[in-house]
Amino acid sequence: MSGYFDDPMVLREILMDHYQYPRNHELTHDETYMSRHMASDSCIDDIIVEAKINDGVIEDIRFDGVACTISTAATSIMSELLKGKQLEEAHTIIDNYHQMIDGKAYDEEMLEEAVALKGVGKQANRIKCATIGWKAIEEMIEESEGK
Repeated sequence: MSGYFDDPMVLREILMDHYQYPRNHELTHDETYMSRHMASDSCIDDIIVEAKINDGVIEDIRFDGVACTISTAATSIMSELLKGKQLEEAHTIIDNYHQMIDGKAYDEEMLEEAVALKGVGKQANRIKCATIGWKAIEEMIEESEGK
């Protein structure tokens, strides 16, 4: 699997697919969902992320708003990757994602399509774009854990 993710064209295709056809890209406005409004002061990113977390499991993640290619793709990938996960596993995946963005060692297999964003850390101005949706889910997980 790792050779597959070393091809820049494959990585670009993953990003463009998630940008053009974002997954879970519709809000529920359901009161049983937690919600976070996230906006960037350095980019057009202005999104709302919703999550339904019950009994230590992320049952659903949705998002909508205006966002750049990187932010849309990163949030779409995150919503697919974390949906259905136990919170402990979600924490591990999120930590791995931040390690990757920060240019540190990470588990490529665990991140699946999120490795398409591995080069973002080299562009400081794009790091916020790649992490805005991830930070929203982190906040909601912490809130659900009573932190």
